[in-house]
Amino acid sequence: MSRHPVKTAILAGMLAIAAVSVSTLAEGGFRGFWAPLSTASRPAAASDGVPELHGQSDILASLGTQSHAQNDVERQPGTAIVEIPEANSVRQIRSGDRDDGRLYISKKSGTKTLDRSPVDLALSPDGRWLVTANQIANTISLVDTLSHELVDELPCGDYPVDIAFTPDGNKILLTTQWKGELQLFEVREGKLFLKGEISIGFDPAGIAVTSDGKRAYVGQVANAEVAEVDLEQLSVVRRISTGQWPKYLTLSPDDSRLAVGNGGDSDVSVIDTVSGETLYEEPLANGTNLGQMKTSADGEYAYFTWMVYRTNPITIGNIRRGWVLASRIGRVRLDGASYREAISLDVPGRAVADPHDLVISDDQEWLVASASGTHELLIYKLSEMPFVAEGGPGDLIDRKLQNNRELFDRLDVGGRPMGLRMANDNNTLYVANYLRNSVQLVDLKTRTVMREIDLGGPEEKTLARKGMEIFYDGQRSLDQWYSCHSCHQEGGTNARPMDTWNDGTEMSLKTVLPLHDVTQTFPWTWHGWQRNLTDAMEKSITSTMQGEPPSAQDKQALIAHLATLRSPPNPFRTADGGLTEAARRGKTVFFSTKAACADCHNGPRFTDGQIHDVGLGSEQDVYDGYNTPSLVGSYRKVRFLHSGRARDLQRVINDLHSPGRVNGQGELSKQEAADLIEYLKSL
Repeated sequence: MSRHPVKTAILAGMLAIAAVSVSTLAEGGFRGFWAPLSTASRPAAASDGVPELHGQSDILASLGTQSHAQNDVERQPGTAIVEIPEANSVRQIRSGDRDDGRLYISKKSGTKTLDRSPVDLALSPDGRWLVTANQIANTISLVDTLSHELVDELPCGDYPVDIAFTPDGNKILLTTQWKGELQLFEVREGKLFLKGEISIGFDPAGIAVTSDGKRAYVGQVANAEVAEVDLEQLSVVRRISTGQWPKYLTLSPDDSRLAVGNGGDSDVSVIDTVSGETLYEEPLANGTNLGQMKTSADGEYAYFTWMVYRTNPITIGNIRRGWVLASRIGRVRLDGASYREAISLDVPGRAVADPHDLVISDDQEWLVASASGTHELLIYKLSEMPFVAEGGPGDLIDRKLQNNRELFDRLDVGGRPMGLRMANDNNTLYVANYLRNSVQLVDLKTRTVMREIDLGGPEEKTLARKGMEIFYDGQRSLDQWYSCHSCHQEGGTNARPMDTWNDGTEMSLKTVLPLHDVTQTFPWTWHGWQRNLTDAMEKSITSTMQGEPPSAQDKQALIAHLATLRSPPNPFRTADGGLTEAARRGKTVFFSTKAACADCHNGPRFTDGQIHDVGLGSEQDVYDGYNTPSLVGSYRKVRFLHSGRARDLQRVINDLHSPGRVNGQGELSKQEAADLIEYLKSL
């Protein structure tokens, strides 16, 4: 286990730059509230005016900020944390002020209003109410679609992801990814009320509700399964195994089949909901970043967005041909036949970055997709979409669509458009715009933004918010093919080995790893050749993304954004955050001389910051050895070692990188190896 080639920080599709985990900064107390604190002394500036950052203390000093613990928020008996949406000021709601069983926000004087950042939205069946899932503020907002006004807001669990109404409109379902719950709300007299909470387990994401509203299916990313939930009994009744990272899903109209997008395995599986058996799996060759899924009104297809990565060097020619990263809309049949069709989205010279959600009008005339990285909506006449089956689509958009605005149009809405819902008129589209803190109303006939509803947020953008805008901006790359997010999903990983061309080696694929805690794992890149984070950042943008060099202000903003990234909670810990019995035994193995893992994987991030040759290189490598990777977050990975050749920890520990092959004192027993793996999952 020691001298291990899994890496510290791959600067793959974007910038492998400073990212200090918020969970590390706030250690168990942080729940989304941030405030500027007293400034610290700043490190000496580099020649471009940007500090040379080498670790966590330098990052914090350069920002002059740190997290606000939850105990900084005042609590009174009978109150809960919530923010009053109609005012940017803070006010205290004390016990007895309201006696309606609702939850209200009380915040300490001087705390700035939070960005809402709506990631998804839901429309009531009668079209009367619109509800948004606000990922940064950890709230849900209620919009009156008649008055187009924000009328209410309530707190929810940590990191909401998906939201949906039941068909009768009586329940609102919300997944809170980092709290591990499916929460139930309702609307009464223009107010939101919490009805119940169901513990789902770690990493719940996409929601699919049955036609009778009695059950829901919830994708659980980290556990590779779908939870079936009884919405009347408020309990999980079954767990269905899937591929890796089952984030989004959709049901057939008769509820007999469930389509699941498995982002870690690059495929879509179709499951029989009665037996729980997988009927077939449709591979998405080198597919990554699978987005939301929707079923057509006739129940024939499940539609979805994704990107595809080709294992080609990142050159100008390859990027412009769609031979590096490209965007797709696909569909899988739900009526029994097993095949996939797809279309390409990218236009020559003006590609599409980071498609996320899509919606289909009830009359099946329109399909609209959100391209979050290029700040736009893609509007298609569904019947004229040239889907291709055998051999897949071309690398660029079909010429039939390219110059015909009646068949295909692009509407720039700014910000980061994410969740989409179609109104009952089949013409008005509601858009959750993450970076604009708003809901936009789009008229599909006139191709215009008719109205924008402000959900609340700071009057001025913070430095971190400006960095977030850069991070998600595909227009920063050559011909806007991809963003930082394309390879580092929300600061994490896309589970693909990639040739970033960042380290000077051609066709030497390296796995993309999360940016959480990157600032604490000096040096950077797989081979450790980058010794300065600001240099690494610029190299990633200009080489990997083939974009223009970032300004000094851009670098500072990106660092500020990455410093806000949080590592998700670890599902392999006990309820109180401790180690299981097996993990405790594995810890003993890890630090033993027999395994010798700690010889190289030591310190708080389990890395010594040194370069080691452990015999796992290839002819394409021009460097001797690899950077010792941090082992924190190993449980979330689906590819291990620098090349991604191991798809699980069992292959790493028992074969390719076993202690006996490195510098351990012998082979581990089956029990020792199993316990060691449990400990690694807990890190």
